[in-house]
Amino acid sequence: MKNYKNSFFYITILVVFSGIIYSILLRGKALEVDKVSSEIIVKHKYFDEFINSILHNIFHPLAILLAQIVTIIFVARFFGWICRKIGQPTVIGEMLAGIALGPSLFGAYFPDLFPILFPQESIVNLKFLSQIGLIFFMFVVGMELDLKVLRTKVKEAFIISHTSIIISYALGLGLATLLYKEFAPEGVHFMSFGLFMGVAMSIAAFPVLARIVQERGLQKTKIGALVITCAAIDDITAWCLLAAVIAIVKAGSVASSLYIIAMAIGYIALMLLLVRPFLKHIGNLYSSAEKITKPVVAIFFVTLLISSYLTEIIGIHALVGAFVAGVIMPDNMKFRNIFIEKVEDVSLVVLLPLFFVVTGLNTKIGLLNNEYLWKTTGIIVLVAVGAKFLSSTLTAKFVGQNWRDSLTLGALMNTRGLMELIVLNIGLELGVLSPKIFAMMVIMALSTTFMTGPALNLIDFIFKKRKAIVTSTNADNLEYKVLVSFENPEDGKHLLKVANNFICLDKEKQSITAMYISSTNEVNPYKIEEYERESFKPILKEANKLNRKVETLFKASRDIDSDIVEVGNKGEFDLVLINIGSSIFEGTLLGKVLGITSKIINPENLLNTFTGKEKLFEVNYFDDKTQAIINKTEVPLGIYVDKSLTKTENISVILFNKEDQFLLDYVKLLKKNSQAKISIFDTYDIVNEDNKITHENVKVIHSSKLEKDFLKEQDLLIMSIDSWKKLIDTRSVWLNNTPSLLIIKP
Repeated sequence: MKNYKNSFFYITILVVFSGIIYSILLRGKALEVDKVSSEIIVKHKYFDEFINSILHNIFHPLAILLAQIVTIIFVARFFGWICRKIGQPTVIGEMLAGIALGPSLFGAYFPDLFPILFPQESIVNLKFLSQIGLIFFMFVVGMELDLKVLRTKVKEAFIISHTSIIISYALGLGLATLLYKEFAPEGVHFMSFGLFMGVAMSIAAFPVLARIVQERGLQKTKIGALVITCAAIDDITAWCLLAAVIAIVKAGSVASSLYIIAMAIGYIALMLLLVRPFLKHIGNLYSSAEKITKPVVAIFFVTLLISSYLTEIIGIHALVGAFVAGVIMPDNMKFRNIFIEKVEDVSLVVLLPLFFVVTGLNTKIGLLNNEYLWKTTGIIVLVAVGAKFLSSTLTAKFVGQNWRDSLTLGALMNTRGLMELIVLNIGLELGVLSPKIFAMMVIMALSTTFMTGPALNLIDFIFKKRKAIVTSTNADNLEYKVLVSFENPEDGKHLLKVANNFICLDKEKQSITAMYISSTNEVNPYKIEEYERESFKPILKEANKLNRKVETLFKASRDIDSDIVEVGNKGEFDLVLINIGSSIFEGTLLGKVLGITSKIINPENLLNTFTGKEKLFEVNYFDDKTQAIINKTEVPLGIYVDKSLTKTENISVILFNKEDQFLLDYVKLLKKNSQAKISIFDTYDIVNEDNKITHENVKVIHSSKLEKDFLKEQDLLIMSIDSWKKLIDTRSVWLNNTPSLLIIKP
């Protein structure tokens, strides 16, 4: 009765007040007589008004900006994906996306559509948003630098870095003498043009370089540490040089710029001596994610913005201030990672691609319309490569590195990437670079970054460098090896508990390797050893509880799935265990299948499917990542689905059809190595006189019905991948009641 009462009240209110609103509108219409011309009302048709309204909304500045951002993100992700697939850094794809959306490609082939998506008046909005993205990006770059590490590895790195900078700078300045008359903008002094060319030739892309070092597994090697340190010193030095050059360009002469440089030195002293200790104190007080409140976050972001504002006012560019603000952040790794996480996703995914498009809009490759201009571009690329690659390589060899490491260092230091584009855009903004020379230098930046990967591959090939795949165990002498691969350190504990049941404690010729593969975006290159140590703590703690020795392997990767497959295949493991977590049951088609109640399940369908009498519709059995690993892995694979595993005292192995007979091999391993009680649920009479398994801890159940109470008693359920698929096909209610699962692909 109450429901009817509420419904009646609701409907009455709607009807009464809708009538009141309508009557008010009619009365208001009568008031238009002296205010609105009846002629105007007649002329404007309703549909025309609607169309005009839609067109007005479409061409509103905010709508255009949102359309631009959506387009840019989509194209940047697509190009980044292509580059990742061909072994290039994602940033290369994003840089190419910027060029593709500019007048060089999109504007050239779609001249009518280009001004609609990128009208001239909208470029200012894009530009300012991209500058905000760059400020956040430089803040992250600054945070990824560790001045303590620089102090400990400073000697060789300083020599290599500064030698390569001074040689590259000199060659860039020499090149400027050849280019100045023809390509420098009118009214620009040679000093301004030459100094900018010197900076552009001498800079290296620390962020891209650091990611390449991680992805190639060089971070723990001597040469990897040396390269990252050299790049960091290069970065700091280049930004100091750039700040000085900007000051000289804005002041007009070296003498006039001394005032700006003096103010810049005062600013840096203020940040290092006063602001940094203050931020460090706050960082010590709020060192965990739970303690970092919005006011604390506000303090650090306000520091970033004020720092950027001050350097912009001084005259050395806002990006220098953002970089310095990142450098003076508290040293605590967890604290920095929290802030990097907060800033990086928005800046890298949303705002930074806008910068690439602004660069692309400024890059008019069509201006290079004859053979001479392209030859000039080629000379610029050759000078850039020769200056940075050769100077870094020869200096590294001089200070004692072997040829392979010296060439590797040279190839990496030749990477320019995003940092080069930032410098070039500043030069264009200040009017130091003309559109033609800007386009040539952008091509140089793309070329030198793109060639890094192939150059490293060639160096490895020449020196026959054997790629170290995985593990420090004596692989050839081991009888049974299990690889446990996880992306969340806490999940690794459960995988270790499962793997422990397949390995004998007594035999030294059996091993478990725990592998943690992290995205390169999550790892600070300077803190990688500390990051690795912290990541493996839960695993090693669990290993101590199990009295188990575990080998560890850490890898930073941009393609986690492929690396899991490569390590598993080339490491010749007998079993690879991966974790897909309970999230597989949530928010997906599969989750909906698992959530369907028994009221719409026909129990006969299950048996009919297993006996081949009926085939139901197909669904997604795994998420895309897991399916990719399944498709490419050439060794036995165990896919673990965690449902809060705490112990492995009761383990069940399900045999649904004849093809599941291979699971008996795992029963034998469990029987030999595990203390668990093992139940073999045999629906197909696979366990017979020919392959009888007798053991005090093994029980065979010949039945076609799996009881819910029996499932509740189990800690782990093992089945084949084909059986898992058939359970999903039949929408079996068993899946709702299972314990943790281990799904095995032979």
